Amino acid sequence: MHTTFSENPQIRVVNSFLELVNTKFQGLNNAMCWQRDLSGDFKEIATKLSLEENITEISIEDLMALNLSENGNLARKTILNDIALLTEFGASPSLNLLKCYERDDELDFISTDVYSFHVDRSPIETDTFLCTYHGAASDIVSNDQVEQKILIPEIREKLKALHDGSEAEFDQFLEEYFFDLHYEPKPNAKPVNLGLGHLWRLAVDHPTQSVLPCVHRAPKENDGEYRLLLIC
Repeated sequence: MHTTFSENPQIRVVNSFLELVNTKFQGLNNAMCWQRDLSGDFKEIATKLSLEENITEISIEDLMALNLSENGNLARKTILNDIALLTEFGASPSLNLLKCYERDDELDFISTDVYSFHVDRSPIETDTFLCTYHGAASDIVSNDQVEQKILIPEIREKLKALHDGSEAEFDQFLEEYFFDLHYEPKPNAKPVNLGLGHLWRLAVDHPTQSVLPCVHRAPKENDGEYRLLLIC
């Protein structure tokens, strides 16, 4: 898995947090990876935390309250350090213990939940940072291996039937309900799994972005296993 990161033109591998946040996206590159082999028992942390809902945000106080083994403590130090680095950089990291995300099954011909390949959009200049410490990890896919769902004729026709406004308002309708953010992988698509322990920076769609936004999706969770995910 490690070699595929550096061989993929979509992904740039860096060696430090400073490099991760200061390197500019260029050309086909819209995913940056601080590649790491982390020490410590992250499973112990995921197991000892309490899940209150399908997604529970874990505070620093929650983390500090855990009674951990030496390896668990090592993992905790890494998480606390990542939170500190991202916070100092100006981001607002959230540590989540995750059983599953909410599914969007309202329409049978298009899904707009995070399990569908999608891009993130923001009105201001920003990036998405994420690291999976335990459990199933997210996937990304290059932009030339997907098709925007709203451009697929049969989906577009069904969305037009759903829309009760004028033709001029149709694009606004697609944006308002986030249909335009979602993508269908082409038959030859080869998604890349982001793996465990690496801190990723993904390009977001915003007014000053110079590259295409990174298409990504949340994974199907492993049975009986929670995900421990840092994201902002």
